[in-house]
Amino acid sequence: MLNKQKVDGIRWIDGVSLSEKDIKKTLEKYKIHELDLEACIEWNQRARVDRYEDYNFLVYNFPKYNRSTKVYELNEFNIFFNKDFLITFRDFPFSRINKIFENYWEKKVEWEHKKIKISTWYIIYEITQAMLEKMFNVIKNIKLDIRQLETQVFETGNTSLVKDIMIKKRNIVVLKHMFKPQMIVLRQLETAINELYAGEMEVYFEDLEDKLAQIVSDIEVLDEYIESVEDAFKTMIDIKTNFVIKVLTIFSAFMLPLTLLTSFYGMNVTGLPLAETNYVYGFMWISIIFMMLIYFLLKNKGKF
Repeated sequence: MLNKQKVDGIRWIDGVSLSEKDIKKTLEKYKIHELDLEACIEWNQRARVDRYEDYNFLVYNFPKYNRSTKVYELNEFNIFFNKDFLITFRDFPFSRINKIFENYWEKKVEWEHKKIKISTWYIIYEITQAMLEKMFNVIKNIKLDIRQLETQVFETGNTSLVKDIMIKKRNIVVLKHMFKPQMIVLRQLETAINELYAGEMEVYFEDLEDKLAQIVSDIEVLDEYIESVEDAFKTMIDIKTNFVIKVLTIFSAFMLPLTLLTSFYGMNVTGLPLAETNYVYGFMWISIIFMMLIYFLLKNKGKF
């Protein structure tokens, strides 16, 4: 899907899930470098800012949730811009950005009311802000998931939770690797736009840097949180394992006399005490009942 808008001499082209042919056709008249064109087609680029004489190329990385694997994957948002045009490519729908595009004319009035002249930098600011606000929601959801996981660990200690814990750890690692480098990218973007617009956007991009720094900090907190949950889970498993070993050891001790008794009377010899009578079976049952009574008495006293 390809959408186009033009306001006050600024052209904005927004492409969503375009084919290679459509991307090339859209960019052919803007003298885009072949390496940037290739990067835009491959959809597998790190976050960065490439600066040229005629345009700037911005790549954002953004998380996409895979419902089948429950894992966050890399999403890419490509932006070509200068003073006269803004071209955005993405392979995912994003309602907030759609609204910015659809309400372009209404936004013009809002921006003029704020005494902000409509420009590509402010559109980029709005897009970036929308992406960061979406990220705050992602962090909130992960935190709620970890809290729920923590409750399950302490209430059940179910060993199947290890898979959920590892998925959460993987998601946090993905987010950490995705957003830490974008602090540098945002500063590079600020420098590039500052050269185009002589500093009128400085306050706005400082706000974005603060929000991104908060996101990175929140991800670090999540990393520590899931580590504490994993440690608690391991402790619960160790306690369960130790209890099972303890019970097995006690039962082995209980069964040792019976094992000796059955081995003794299982020998193919004559003249063993009680071997020629049925009393030996009664003796065995009495021994079993006696050992079970000892077990329950010890259990009631909290010995194990």
